[in-house]
Amino acid sequence: MQITAQELAVLLGGELIGNGSTVINTVSKIEEGATGSLSFLANPKYEEHLYHTKSSVVLVNKSFKPQQLVSTCLILVDDPYASFTFLLEKFSNPETQLSGHEPMSFIDTEAKLGLNVYVGAFAYISKGVVVGDNTKIFPQVFLGANVRIGSNCIIYPGVKIYHDCILGDNCIIHASTVIGSDGFGFAPLADRSYKKIPQIGNVRIENDVEIGSNCSIDRATMGSTIIKKGVKLDNLIQVAHNVEVGEHTVMAGQAGVAGSTKLGKYSVVGGQVAIAGHLQIADGNQFGGQSGVNANIKDENKKWFGTPVLELRDALRSGAITRRLPELLSRIEAIEKELLMNKKA
Repeated sequence: MQITAQELAVLLGGELIGNGSTVINTVSKIEEGATGSLSFLANPKYEEHLYHTKSSVVLVNKSFKPQQLVSTCLILVDDPYASFTFLLEKFSNPETQLSGHEPMSFIDTEAKLGLNVYVGAFAYISKGVVVGDNTKIFPQVFLGANVRIGSNCIIYPGVKIYHDCILGDNCIIHASTVIGSDGFGFAPLADRSYKKIPQIGNVRIENDVEIGSNCSIDRATMGSTIIKKGVKLDNLIQVAHNVEVGEHTVMAGQAGVAGSTKLGKYSVVGGQVAIAGHLQIADGNQFGGQSGVNANIKDENKKWFGTPVLELRDALRSGAITRRLPELLSRIEAIEKELLMNKKA
């Protein structure tokens, strides 16, 4: 990456304040800036760093008004964070340049790979697999029979995608995630043992989905486990059989969704949230970290917290009362003691 401040401003459709010939060749945090680096200011709590940074160019919001003298170049854009992300994707993603099939990879003769597909060493591509153009399959990836992967996907090392699963375009699957492992289905028998229920469905992942490392997305017992378009899953997430995760939902690490639950679009699920099975969750609901969801939620666009979840305002009130319990206990004990003394008197 080497670009002038003026070229950068044109590329981003922003307004340049400063020397347009300033050259940028790297990126950095605003508090760790150095000559030749590009930074951004999106969170107001980092504004103080703007007045001392050594970064050559900083992206700021068009509405930003500096409170002190700024010595660096500024580029005013609609959304500094989105603009910075765009530049990282454009200039700092070497994975998109990979192509060809490395030695020691296995590609079945009945697999169909599109144009400019990269296959890393020790990857295994089974019979009937279809891979779209420009997709990158890193070393030690396993693609089971009849898997279909769209165009412009990145499948990082060690990912395992079982038979018959489907991925759309522009998906990113991070290392060691497993897609299509058996759902947790066992029938209890009279002798209190369990018999495995065959899991004959698949997983269907739509376009523009990103899944973090070490996640497990279970195949459906019948039909499909569905991750809809635009979903973003953090690391270490469990999505059980026949779950449906709605469009543009985000889930933080260690969250889990039990079988057959339907999670509405635009949901926000915090870390370590547990969602029970066979539930219907309406669109746009947000769940604070470590919450437990054990009932249907019919209302849209509400915030929830606690176990079991309460609406956020009620949960905060409940928490305030809980924090006062030791004080209230002491007051009750004092009253009891006073009553006992009065009785004796």
